[in-house]
Amino acid sequence: ISMASKTVKVGSSVGLHARPASIIADAAGEYDEDIFLSLVGEEDDDNETDAASSLMIMALGAEQGDEVTVTSDNEEAVEKIAGLIEQDLDAS
Repeated sequence: ISMASKTVKVGSSVGLHARPASIIADAAGEYDEDIFLSLVGEEDDDNETDAASSLMIMALGAEQGDEVTVTSDNEEAVEKIAGLIEQDLDAS
């Protein structure tokens, strides 16, 4: 099975911090498959983070405009999480 992946720019003005991270983690937790996020352009190639953990997402340190790659065996999950990352989730 080939992994599905999609790279998107972070839309939230605060980056992937508390509120956006928890929204993304909640959504990722609804899928059985693992979903990983990685920050594009990091020196460290092994920077895949579990999208179901808001703490891990915050630890990525992704700021607005940074590119994040979403990877999973589940293409629908990739689309859903990528779509959330693109939105400004901090807007009330």
